[in-house]
Parts: sequence; C-alpha cells; structure tokens
Amino acid sequence: MPYDLLSIGFGSNVVADQVLAIVSPNSAPMKRLREEAKDEGRLVDATYGRRTRSIIVMKNNHIFLSAIQTDTISQRYNALNEKKKS
Repeated sequence: MPYDLLSIGFGSNVVADQVLAIVSPNSAPMKRLREEAKDEGRLVDATYGRRTRSIIVMKNNHIFLSAIQTDTISQRYNALNEKKKS
C-alpha cells in the first residue's frame, strides 16, 4: 500500500495520513510544544538552518519543523486529500 508523501521543503517529506496539525510556530503554546518535543527527542528539524515557519504535529507525537510557510504546506496537504478523493 503506497503512502502519500507531503513535501515539507528541501527534499523532506512526511506521510500525509499521519499529519495531525500544521501550525504557525509563533504562539507561546507552540513554543512550549517545540521545547518539550526537543527535550524528549521527538523533534525533527527539517529547516536546514533556515527560520522555522511551520510546525507539523504528527499522530505518533513527533514534531517536524519546516522553513515553508504554514499556508503553503496546508495547500499541499489539501491537494493530496483532494487527489485521494477522486
């Protein structure tokens, strides 16, 4: 069974079906979530040294950081879901 991969930038992908949320990193709760994930070894930094513009929360409780805008990743996610429906 093939998985739909969601591009989160710079050659990095996540399994689209495992995405729980795509959020902006600017709020205090997201900063706490990011720090907790880092402390617990659940953080994956896919920014390649660039500024974090999105946080992708996965169903397995891992957190991915991306340098791609939240809106862009959300559009990609929605396009994959539309493709799956047709």
